[in-house]
Amino acid sequence: MTKLQGLLLLMVGIINFLPVMGVLSAGRLSQAYGIEVVGNDLEILLRHRALLFGIIGGFVLYSLFVPGYQVAAMVLAGLSMVGFLVVLWLVGGYNAALHKVMVADLVGIVCLAGAVVCRYLGASDAIP
Repeated sequence: MTKLQGLLLLMVGIINFLPVMGVLSAGRLSQAYGIEVVGNDLEILLRHRALLFGIIGGFVLYSLFVPGYQVAAMVLAGLSMVGFLVVLWLVGGYNAALHKVMVADLVGIVCLAGAVVCRYLGASDAIP
């Protein structure tokens, strides 16, 4: 793994891990997504979503130390971020806070694409 690939994966991991703070309270979720978390059902779903992001981000960060998991971590992070953008596009009409999340995911996707290229180029260098 190159230093650039590691740095890019670190950024992807952090972008995916940061929402885990929403597990702590509905107030953090409201602040992050610019919505009022009304009712226990919505709070449970959003806090669980935050937990899943923590798992994805943690897995990407873990893969920095155990490179054998990097492909799986990159696929998982990529599916998550691209999936969010697809849902945004399909539903539309989102608020400014979700726009910021979209921008963060776009940055994450670019970083992830760079990490994939670094990995591919590194792998092709190893072929005689």
